[in-house]
Amino acid sequence: MNNNWMDGIARSAVQHAARRAPAALAERLEEEWLADFEERRGVLARLRFGIGCCWATNVIAHEYLAPKVAAASATGGSVSTTPYEQRDYSFLSGRTLAVLGIIGLHALIVYAFATGMVQKVARVIATPVAVIQPEKRVIDRPPPLPPPTEFQKYKPFVPDLPTQVPVVDDDPTLINPPIIIENRPEVSPPQPPPTEIKRVMGGPGKGFPNTDDFYPPQQIRAGVTGSTTVRVCTDDRGRLTGEPTIAQTSGSAGLDQGALRLAKSASGHYRPTTEDGRSVSSCYPFRVTFTMRN
Repeated sequence: MNNNWMDGIARSAVQHAARRAPAALAERLEEEWLADFEERRGVLARLRFGIGCCWATNVIAHEYLAPKVAAASATGGSVSTTPYEQRDYSFLSGRTLAVLGIIGLHALIVYAFATGMVQKVARVIATPVAVIQPEKRVIDRPPPLPPPTEFQKYKPFVPDLPTQVPVVDDDPTLINPPIIIENRPEVSPPQPPPTEIKRVMGGPGKGFPNTDDFYPPQQIRAGVTGSTTVRVCTDDRGRLTGEPTIAQTSGSAGLDQGALRLAKSASGHYRPTTEDGRSVSSCYPFRVTFTMRN
């Protein structure tokens, strides 16, 4: 019920603001603002939109009448004062402040009832406040000290030490044995064993071109077959980083050229080399075999 009432107030504010606009814009502004009003969700959002429309009407009226007044002043003419043009469109006019104050007061009252703030304030006011007096603490004082008495003088006990050190043996080495320093080689701490890297070499991957498409026609007619080993260098995405080279020839120059063309056209379709499952750049050879199909 409160939400419907607040929607009615916000809708009335939008319609009132549109009707206060210039006559040439009032109908179009009312239609557009009401359509925008229906798209908003929430009571507070619609209230803010209604207040914004009231403020926008003042700005539109000021900008709409300013060019007419400037044009009339430039031509030396007079601007006719109609009842519409004599309205006060200032943002802080008395009528605008009254409308905004009424809307804000109603919004505050509805928000207080909707959130239960009134009941909370009433309960706080009705609850008696008990004043608790702090208890007086009794401090237990220590008993007074006894009167000072005459202390006896204390003499520390010092034993009598012999004046001569007895000699155990005539051999001075027994009294002060020599210190022998051994030169031992420094032992370095044990080094941890090197970790083994699991490396998987690359090669032709997914989407690699068909070898038959690069079989030279002259070698097909002559019935020449063979295998050529090509060496390529690729990055971590399987793309060539340099020109392919022949690592081992097939014995036929035509087959070697066909293998090089195949290697160049396959850039981006190589399976890169991996180290511990991580793709890296590397160079590796692979074999291209040309055979006759029946």
